[in-house]
Amino acid sequence: MPFAIIRQDITQIKADAIVNAANTELAMGGGVCGAIFRAAGVAKLQAACKLAAPIKTGEAVITPGFDLPAKFIIHAAGPVYQPWNAKKSAQLLRSAYMQSLRLALEHQCESIAFPLISSGIYGYPKDEALKVASAAIREFLVHHDMDVYLVIFDRAAFAVSKELLGAVESYIDENYVDAHPFQHRELLDAEYKAISSALAPRAAKPAPMAASKGLDSLMEMLDEPFHITLLRLIDAKGKTDVEVYKRANISRKLFSKIRTGKGYLPGKRTILALAIALELTLDETDDLLGRAGYALSHSQKLDVIVEFFILHSRYDIFEINEVLFKYDQPLLGSA
Repeated sequence: MPFAIIRQDITQIKADAIVNAANTELAMGGGVCGAIFRAAGVAKLQAACKLAAPIKTGEAVITPGFDLPAKFIIHAAGPVYQPWNAKKSAQLLRSAYMQSLRLALEHQCESIAFPLISSGIYGYPKDEALKVASAAIREFLVHHDMDVYLVIFDRAAFAVSKELLGAVESYIDENYVDAHPFQHRELLDAEYKAISSALAPRAAKPAPMAASKGLDSLMEMLDEPFHITLLRLIDAKGKTDVEVYKRANISRKLFSKIRTGKGYLPGKRTILALAIALELTLDETDDLLGRAGYALSHSQKLDVIVEFFILHSRYDIFEINEVLFKYDQPLLGSA
């Protein structure tokens, strides 16, 4: 998917470029910076950085990746957080991300991996650092195709809005079947019937003697394949193909494959991403899932979380993925 949050050691990622949360002198530091220097080869990377230093806060420069799996290292100098001047801190942090992305584009990178810049010893509040990172990356991806990874080494270091997490937690507690198995037994029965109905072969129905054109049209819609339903919804919602696949966090190549049909059905998480991009209601989402033999289930935490966002008309897939990551769930998008 174009933008994904992953938990991994950034020095092990096989992206075209990885980003080093650097200081302005491009000197070897601690934490992620020190790990990148050691993995790339300290002497070689120090020599390359010496030629490029110094840089200003908010700027970025590029060096070879040397012994890393990545081709390049982009060194971005994030700000030391200043709570008395939060606006300026946000501008500088955004600049560090945008300059890194532009450098990756100039060097024809198809993928780039970021740490959460400035969220360590530079003191940037993690939830605010995430907002700035996400906003900058999303803005870039509106106009460019690139796989962007936000790499979190420790899930505990990843922060989402406490207010949002509290609302999601309450909804999960009330609706997730595993939390209250007896209370929700009737929901399990209903979901089983829905899934069975979606997967069961449809029996042929005799045509009426004098069916109206409206009824014929309705029956055609009931039996139409997934990709036709998707195209109809795109037109009905007044959206473009590009807008939909960008908002769904899926690649243009995958969207083209889905659009043409030809026997291909996307996975459930991809369909949910498309539903979010189209801003579908819960009933419309259920129908779209049913076209591919899927159904929302209260026995799946991911489904319950996505349901919360749909019911509250919060159609930001990146916000949803941040919450899914926090709950250790797979992300929406290409799957």
